[in-house]
Amino acid sequence: MQLAALAAFLGHCYPVWLGFRGGKGVATFLGLWLALSWPVGLACCATWAVTAALGRISSQAALAAAASSTIWVILLGDGKAILLGVVLTLLVFWRHRANITRLRTGTEPRIGAK
Repeated sequence: MQLAALAAFLGHCYPVWLGFRGGKGVATFLGLWLALSWPVGLACCATWAVTAALGRISSQAALAAAASSTIWVILLGDGKAILLGVVLTLLVFWRHRANITRLRTGTEPRIGAK
């Protein structure tokens, strides 16, 4: 099941029909946790929501949800999913390299900003 989850995540991060660019990795990431371990999925969604509400930056919320996912797996989920949590977290951070740079420089757009 975890291998299928990783494959689905990679398929959404690197979609063939978009030339292996773009994709909806974080949405898939959250959906995978909801399917694999709903308490972990809810905790990750809550982490995203609270971070987004406080900081008003979607990428920051995504990174917080990813970074906390392995902790949530340890506290709430199946211990066998720790490796998957670490791999998915690393992939989310890898995919958000440009966002991290903009966060550091203070140029990352805020939710609702035009």
